Amino acid sequence: MARALVRRAGWVSVAMALALAVPASAQFFSEGYNFLKSVRERDGDAVTNSLNEPGSTLVNSRDVSTGQTALHIVTERRDAVWIRFLTSKGANPNIADKNGVTPLMVAVNLGFAEGVDALMAAGARVDVTNAAGETPLISAVHRRDPALLRLLLAKGANPDRTDNSGRSARDYATLMQGNTQILAEFTRADEERKNKGASES
Repeated sequence: MARALVRRAGWVSVAMALALAVPASAQFFSEGYNFLKSVRERDGDAVTNSLNEPGSTLVNSRDVSTGQTALHIVTERRDAVWIRFLTSKGANPNIADKNGVTPLMVAVNLGFAEGVDALMAAGARVDVTNAAGETPLISAVHRRDPALLRLLLAKGANPDRTDNSGRSARDYATLMQGNTQILAEFTRADEERKNKGASES
């Protein structure tokens, strides 16, 4: 009888310890979850309150299943206002999701020029690559999007950086049919670089 009571008391102690530990752990993980939920719901007040907490690093929280940050979320919905707000609060535009995709790549894939401009103004790396080695410039070529191509080239994108298959944005443009406008953007960028180099020498 006494031994059973001792054993029962031991289990009660363990259960109480777990009950105390789990909420603390859940609270730790739920802060990032709740922050991203507020971003998805466009709850500006909740997001601002979270980011104004002293020492808060929530702005770069990542979704545990996708690896996406708040910047991925707002870029996917083509929201340049939120992009600028989050980057002004310290959001890192170069954090990739689990597939190696950065917010800049998301913006390029959507043809979201304003988002591309806002992310690059916040320090997004123009020649970052995804898991396939593709750069944003290569994605713009695949989209046959001269305006995005021009924007990325103006920001210093390397037209000759290759992906995992060994092809560059320039290579893909050359292989395409009926792409004179795309090729013209590369020619224009080459001439501008050449003229800039001549003026600086």
